[in-house]
Amino acid sequence: MTSGPVEIVRVPTEDRNSGTHDIDLLSTLEVLRQINAEDATVPRAVTAVLPELARAVDLGVAALSGGGRIHYFGAGTSGRLATVDAAELPPTFGVDGDRVVAHHAGGNDALNHAAEGIEDDHDLGRRDAAVLAEGDLAVGLTASGRTPYVAGALRRAHEIGARTVLVSANPRAALAGEADVHVGVDTGAEVIAGSTRMKAGTAHKLVLNAFSTAVMVRMGYTYSNLMVGVNATNAKLRGRVVTILVEATGLPEEACAEALAGADGDTRVALVCLLADVDAAAATEAVRAAGGSVRAALRRIGAA
Repeated sequence: MTSGPVEIVRVPTEDRNSGTHDIDLLSTLEVLRQINAEDATVPRAVTAVLPELARAVDLGVAALSGGGRIHYFGAGTSGRLATVDAAELPPTFGVDGDRVVAHHAGGNDALNHAAEGIEDDHDLGRRDAAVLAEGDLAVGLTASGRTPYVAGALRRAHEIGARTVLVSANPRAALAGEADVHVGVDTGAEVIAGSTRMKAGTAHKLVLNAFSTAVMVRMGYTYSNLMVGVNATNAKLRGRVVTILVEATGLPEEACAEALAGADGDTRVALVCLLADVDAAAATEAVRAAGGSVRAALRRIGAA
């Protein structure tokens, strides 16, 4: 048994939900209905903070466009969700794996095994944020809006000159003043009091999905609503990419497969070849000069 300081937390995510007092007396179906009803409130809560989220996206685009990076900082559920989001961007959009980086309090060991005390380590947040550069963006994620690990990271970011975003499930978060933008999603009390892996976690997932996807779209890592950063490194992916090329160009599968082979599996290069009617060398140079954006590459060639 361990002992230590006791802190009484007064934040919305720790409130008791007045609508679920009898959840342990209900049938399985009724339990699920109550959980589902509470979950249904989360998208509306995210809708309410879209203006703030848009400002966060613009900061992310500015960081990446200027050669900087985006860094996520979180503990517990927030840190795990951030780690998943960062890990999924390279295979989805073809962005280099070091452009969006997740820092989870306690490192990889804490991903699978809860280390709750780590979130109270303000100095650890500062140390993890020491990798930031002036042109980077630091995104702190904390359901309560008060986690010391995140506070340390945001404060260190300001000292370095990096821009900052706070994502919380508390519109009146204590750390709101530490960030350039606060995306405070009002998810309210959880079905099970204090279980922020539920509505607060869902809100964080929605915000991260929207944030990173919007940043990638604004950076030109899609063409229309198609993933063109996928590189065809195996048979399954080659089939997927050929389908993408067919959707984007309206050309037959055979022509798209031939262009993909000529582009050495690079979806962007193949797409520019097909849309601009140029060879792979010209398409490769245009895509490189355009920073990976197909539309910008087409404009450079004069085919947009």
